[in-house]
Amino acid sequence: MNATATHVDSSGVTITDLHKSYGKVEVLKGIDMRVEPGEVVCLIGPSGSGKSTLLRCINVLETANSGTIEVAGFEATDPDVDLDVMRRHVGMVFQQFNLFPQMSVLENCTIAQTKVLKTPLAKAQEIARDALAKVGLADFADRYPDQLSGGQQQRVAIARALSMQPSLMLFDEPTSALDPETVGDVLGVMRQLADEGMTMIVVTHEMAFAREVADKVVFMDGGVVVEQGDPADVIGDPQHERTQNFLSRVLHPGGID
Repeated sequence: MNATATHVDSSGVTITDLHKSYGKVEVLKGIDMRVEPGEVVCLIGPSGSGKSTLLRCINVLETANSGTIEVAGFEATDPDVDLDVMRRHVGMVFQQFNLFPQMSVLENCTIAQTKVLKTPLAKAQEIARDALAKVGLADFADRYPDQLSGGQQQRVAIARALSMQPSLMLFDEPTSALDPETVGDVLGVMRQLADEGMTMIVVTHEMAFAREVADKVVFMDGGVVVEQGDPADVIGDPQHERTQNFLSRVLHPGGID
């Protein structure tokens, strides 16, 4: 079966009864979730709740044991799906920047275009420069990663993903490795992408960002979706005790029980 045969009529993400185990440890225990085109969904919850595993399953960096994922118009869980074709539509930004240290910023943003998409170099450079301008780094194209701050490197990583012109962006705690003073720059870029209508799934501990930017917040714990809905409801008025306890610790870290 070719990629066309596994293409479905959807530009959002639909996850149905998704299970993922590592040996005898079940990490995802039947996840159901829908992300509409143009929607920003923030995944929140304690470490080890399955958020990052879910994100990696969406991009098939991890293979689910059962269930289905329809992403960017492809049935990602179909064993015959062409992952190379599917991933052209899905950009992913990790906690660590994963830039090629021996390549300039511009080269980091063009290599996948020329190698994977077969984009001519001049066109790839034009697209990359536009992406760098979008993240506020137009003047940094000729620099190398070790000449940049952590926040700048993460913005280059976002520009690299945008250079592939994806329809969906996945962010796995993109600010967790940054100094506090650089977090705002990265979140600002993400806010801009949200304002422009990019479909985004964001694993984050930045509750202010989730409250202000997300269309929907999904709280996960123990491999299940405990609560999901409007940020004002999930963050501002959570109904489940597990959500209440988590948010109490995150929003009031200095509190004493």
